[in-house]
Amino acid sequence: MTATIWTSWPSREALSARNRTRPRALFAWSVRAVLLTAMLWGTFTSGRFGPGEVALGLVGVVGCAVAAWAFFRTSLEHRLWPSLALLALLMVAALGAQQAGAGVPAVILWCGCAVSALERLPLAASLPATAVALGAYAAVNADGWLNTAITTGGLCLAGYVLRLDAEARGSAQRLLAQERAARAAEAETAALDERARIAREIHDVLAHSLSAQLVHLEAARLLIEREPPGEFRDRVLERVVAARSMAREGLTETRQALSALRGEASPVEDFLRQLVAAEPAEVSVAGEQRTLTAEASQTVRRVAQEALTNVRKHAPGARVLVRLEYLPDEIALEVADAGGRRPEDELAVSGSGYGLLGMRERAELLGGTLEAGPGEEGFVVTLRVPA
Repeated sequence: MTATIWTSWPSREALSARNRTRPRALFAWSVRAVLLTAMLWGTFTSGRFGPGEVALGLVGVVGCAVAAWAFFRTSLEHRLWPSLALLALLMVAALGAQQAGAGVPAVILWCGCAVSALERLPLAASLPATAVALGAYAAVNADGWLNTAITTGGLCLAGYVLRLDAEARGSAQRLLAQERAARAAEAETAALDERARIAREIHDVLAHSLSAQLVHLEAARLLIEREPPGEFRDRVLERVVAARSMAREGLTETRQALSALRGEASPVEDFLRQLVAAEPAEVSVAGEQRTLTAEASQTVRRVAQEALTNVRKHAPGARVLVRLEYLPDEIALEVADAGGRRPEDELAVSGSGYGLLGMRERAELLGGTLEAGPGEEGFVVTLRVPA
């Protein structure tokens, strides 16, 4: 045996009863309750003890139960010296019970300490504790040396088997947790691969198409500008310039969507600062910043774009305050302008075709909320989504 085997604790998964099934836990507690009741009934109804001594004995039983529970907690937390101190306290209580004439509870305490020490403590500490407990039991046992030897050997074997069984259960739980983590990682990898494939398809089709449109629209603009000035020429030039701007914005948003699909999107707060770079706006960020899910990040970005579009459309030149707050279980975005108050239904659809109604539906699909309405000075859009 190596030194690690002597000094290592059983794993917390092995010592904890958290993953035991409910029927198994109920059966274990039922057996303990029946045995404890039978022991106390046989001891305190034998006629040896008066009412005062029975009451004192019951107090001692409660104290031993509390000490045993504390031992299970300290051993679960791998605290050696408190665990040994509690075992010693239980053994002293057993000695007191033996001196008072309660031999059966004393024997049960000594045997329980021996088995529990082997099951829950490092071997370097459990073997001496077990030897002390079984030595005390052997000293008071009157069944002969052979029966005593067989009993003590059986108790040692039982404690070690319980230790091995607990370790086996703990190993199974760790393997199950590792398998679940591996499956989750495999599913995440598959999802990322599929997103990358979709991103490539979008890039090869939509992004290339928009880039080609930009080239043709720019060429058309240059050709139109060479024509003699006139009302028809100016109207056509205005439409071509507007179409070119829309194509450029569409290409920019397509590239942002592709970055999000690939998991390469810039932090939301950086995006917001870039979004309001040309606006009379202020961006503030509160809370501990963290990486958001792709869905939450895209929703925040789209709502911010839509809210700023509405400000340009309905309150041009108004100062805007954009506040992003990282909350424990969600992300909150507030876009407030200092323009005139407007009815909410006027903001249902923006020039981009992606109105606040669509944003509200998108937020609700993620389990979040979007509220839009008049604020203290102008209009306020508030988004909250889980993240």
